[in-house]
Amino acid sequence: MKPKIWLSSPHMSGAEQTYIKEAFDTNWVAPLGPNVNGFETDLQSYLNEERHVAALASGTSALHLSLILLGVTTGDEVICQSKTFSASANPIAYQGATPIFIDSENDTWNICPNQLEIAVKDRIAKGKKPKAIIAVHLYGMPYKVDEIHGIAKHYEIPVIEDSAESLGSHYKGQNCGTFGDLSILSFNGNKIITTSGGGALVTRTEDQKKQAVFLATQARDHAPHYQHSHIGYNYRMSNIVAGIGRGQMTILDSHVNKRRSNHELYFNTFKDNEQITFLKEPDGHFSNRWLSCILLDSFETREGLRLALEKENIESRPLWKPMHQQPVFKDAPSYLNGVSDALFNRGLCLPSGSNLSKEELDRVISAINTYFAVC
Repeated sequence: MKPKIWLSSPHMSGAEQTYIKEAFDTNWVAPLGPNVNGFETDLQSYLNEERHVAALASGTSALHLSLILLGVTTGDEVICQSKTFSASANPIAYQGATPIFIDSENDTWNICPNQLEIAVKDRIAKGKKPKAIIAVHLYGMPYKVDEIHGIAKHYEIPVIEDSAESLGSHYKGQNCGTFGDLSILSFNGNKIITTSGGGALVTRTEDQKKQAVFLATQARDHAPHYQHSHIGYNYRMSNIVAGIGRGQMTILDSHVNKRRSNHELYFNTFKDNEQITFLKEPDGHFSNRWLSCILLDSFETREGLRLALEKENIESRPLWKPMHQQPVFKDAPSYLNGVSDALFNRGLCLPSGSNLSKEELDRVISAINTYFAVC
């Protein structure tokens, strides 16, 4: 069998070992320490805004803490982009709240401003003003920030910006991860940079960060004994994991450049194929191209190509299945226009890792050309 080509595998810089070794040598292996502080500072510097960063165990934990900080509780409603990974929506259920799913628009594949405003007006008319909006920069493409935040500001609803897939992307020159009232990042194994598992909460104030860290470390009160006045969580990032993150920050920009180069290669190779469509960057949008995604002319073509790549031991994957189609959320209210369903039926993610070699990219391209030559 030919060697496996992965969709998006971890890509180490080599510098990670220095920080990890230091953590072992100094016995800083707990969920605090110099690497945690350093990684938070690195991220704050990279984001280049007046923001504060709390390094956490995952992007999901950051979303969960965001909802808690915004006071979301049992019986509340939270608006969430439907076209996303389930981790964007699951924390809503953790809090006993109800997700309200919003469909996408075709320009960025992200939350649709028109459907969002329809939903907000309808929920208010029903006596349930949404407590928050979770908006996602899908596959690294920024959502329509001006429109979405304009609606949120008009109706006085805070935005949780899900930047799990978009570190290194920006909108009108401002980094993704800095637009939300609260924002989250992910460093899962397949992300633009990875800590194997991990995430971060980006806050606008130091007090918000302190409250998040308090909750993330089991909400232990200031006392000589273990005393707890709030429910806490074991969500803090370890000093070893943060060391991986510090090493990864040294090559973040080069990872972005390589993934954008991969996308450009795919586009230039297949732009004349009438059965393949690419998502272009609208004005003001800069995508890290975390994953290179294409739309095929039909579900049958998409599945045929996916299976043809699988036969060549090349990993590809359909675009995210919308949350309103997921059995676990079948009873949740949804405001739909058909866009995310069509994207799911026709969309495919191609191998996109920053560590893909020329030979591997050539294999992917050859397999796609062969499929279209015989189908």
